[in-house]
Amino acid sequence: MTEIEEKVLAVHPGPLRAVGIETLQLNLGYKCNMTCKHCHLDAGPSRTEFMDSTTIDEALMVLRDYTIDTLDLTGGAPELNPHLRDIITEARRMGRRIIVRSNLTIFYEQGMEDLPDFYSENNVEIIASLPHYAETGADRVRGKGTFSKSIAVLKRLNSLGYGTVPGKKLHLVYNPMGAFLPPSQTDLEAPYKKELETSHGIVFNCLYTFANMPIGRFREFLLLSNNMRPYMEKVKSAFNPDSLGNLMCSRLINVGWDGALYDCDFNQALGLAVEENCPRHIRDYDHAVLSGRKIVMGNHCFVCSAGQGST
Repeated sequence: MTEIEEKVLAVHPGPLRAVGIETLQLNLGYKCNMTCKHCHLDAGPSRTEFMDSTTIDEALMVLRDYTIDTLDLTGGAPELNPHLRDIITEARRMGRRIIVRSNLTIFYEQGMEDLPDFYSENNVEIIASLPHYAETGADRVRGKGTFSKSIAVLKRLNSLGYGTVPGKKLHLVYNPMGAFLPPSQTDLEAPYKKELETSHGIVFNCLYTFANMPIGRFREFLLLSNNMRPYMEKVKSAFNPDSLGNLMCSRLINVGWDGALYDCDFNQALGLAVEENCPRHIRDYDHAVLSGRKIVMGNHCFVCSAGQGST
């Protein structure tokens, strides 16, 4: 039994279990136009993993056959999967809520220039990475020049009604720049909104703050800087029992680029498949079994249950 499982059992009546599946999260591949320092998947331009059309069809069949409200598309850069538009069109036809997790700079890539318009036409909800509201902070995490590109894209999204028109939701994501936990989501949202609107005329709906996972590139940083032990001690000491009822994994099933099933995208990065009593591929999907499955946990889960938690 892992340390996090012991911690959960001390404050929770039994192991952590899913309480349903409200979101089908598809990781469309690890290829990305960026190599962000905090990426848990080591995504980047050289990655070749893509979800193929067969696996996509299997996932859309699940979305069609069961009452799963939300389709959550992530990567890498999900926009680089050549089937993205078909997926969105079909999910839109089903009347599902569609989320795309975007790094914003992807819209500068060849063939992506009209994607903001496509997203707008299909009421796609955008969750966009913007590690800081200041250029220095954002570029430190994502690379020089990325902040200015992101600002330009956010202005374009605003011009399409994102952040202001009902049904066109635009959310931003903050990640800490180092080996520390993020401040309160509520406390940080106000300065984010004030600074972006005052300095750039940009508005958005909500800010999400996520602590960095000690896996992938961030793990490499922690090891190289001798911060792994202090960081893990920090997140363990911030364990919040009240966060357990709102963890993403309790209402989500994650589908890897190859169709394998996971409790979350972080478990996917670590190769921790759903528990052995469950189907482990989207082609064998069993809604009833997966909806009440035991969550597979590792000590990285301390990050999601620290402070306000990752919801």
